[in-house]
Amino acid sequence: MSHEENNNTLKYNSLNDYLRKKFGSKLYKLSLNAGFSCPNRDGTLGTGGCIFCSEGGSGDFAASPELTIKEQIASAKQRVIGKMPRDASSHRFIAYFQAYTNTYAPIDVLEKVFMDALEEPEIVALSIATRPDCLSPEVLFLLTRLNKIKPIWVELGLQTIHETTAVFIRRGYPLSTFVSAVDNLHKSGIEIIVHIILGLPKESPDMILETVRFVSNLPVQGIKLQLLHILQNTPLAAYYSSLPEIIREKEFAMMDKNAYFDTLLACLDNLAPGIIIHRLTGDGDKRILLAPEWSGNKKAVLNGFQKHLKESDTFQGRLFKKEEGEV
Repeated sequence: MSHEENNNTLKYNSLNDYLRKKFGSKLYKLSLNAGFSCPNRDGTLGTGGCIFCSEGGSGDFAASPELTIKEQIASAKQRVIGKMPRDASSHRFIAYFQAYTNTYAPIDVLEKVFMDALEEPEIVALSIATRPDCLSPEVLFLLTRLNKIKPIWVELGLQTIHETTAVFIRRGYPLSTFVSAVDNLHKSGIEIIVHIILGLPKESPDMILETVRFVSNLPVQGIKLQLLHILQNTPLAAYYSSLPEIIREKEFAMMDKNAYFDTLLACLDNLAPGIIIHRLTGDGDKRILLAPEWSGNKKAVLNGFQKHLKESDTFQGRLFKKEEGEV
């Protein structure tokens, strides 16, 4: 199961509220690994990937690519069902193609992989993580066709609108490519979810909000807000470890918990009201997490943010409350 945002008490557009309205019940994500690569890893654009990306291609919670998609789904379903409430009325899932770049393969391979998931009766939608420079007309045509079978969501890793930061993190494409991808997906009727990283080196709070406002003015349906994690065996970890402490504190100070909560509040205040919040924090694998250590306990982070939100008077009055029947 992907460790996605699963808080359903917040009175902005939380993912769970959206899923209940659209599908009639709570859904669970199954993280899958289609065994694809990435143009930023195979030598097309680069070989090291984005500097923050783990060896698992940001799919550290996904299943083994040695299994077929149907085998991965069956295995993941059993793990998730074991964690569901005993009175859960149904078992329905979103197939989340998470690891690496999931439109970076020949069309016939992509169609086979995606159809293997769509054919599973308990899968109600696909969420496909990819790069905006890996959405050729042929890929868009395929996704548009599949979207008529079951809903297709495309997740785009923007991270930042600032080109100096984009170069530093080795994103490998200009902002114009992202804007074009959003436009093409929107015209195709495909839901778009944008990933933004908060706390990138040398980015001020104002720069973060510029990114949020930029995305908010585009025809996107969802957003994932993620704290920057430093994971072992990444170029970012090597860079971070090489900095003298005085430089690290000046140019690359990691957010503490309260600073992150304040940043989240500001981001939510600058988002268009209709955008669905898919994530409020990240999921760095605790086994390889170097910093910030406090982020390793996601449940504590989300509970802390709820408390912070309750106590805040800056969130346009959009505070949360317990829904009927919740404890």
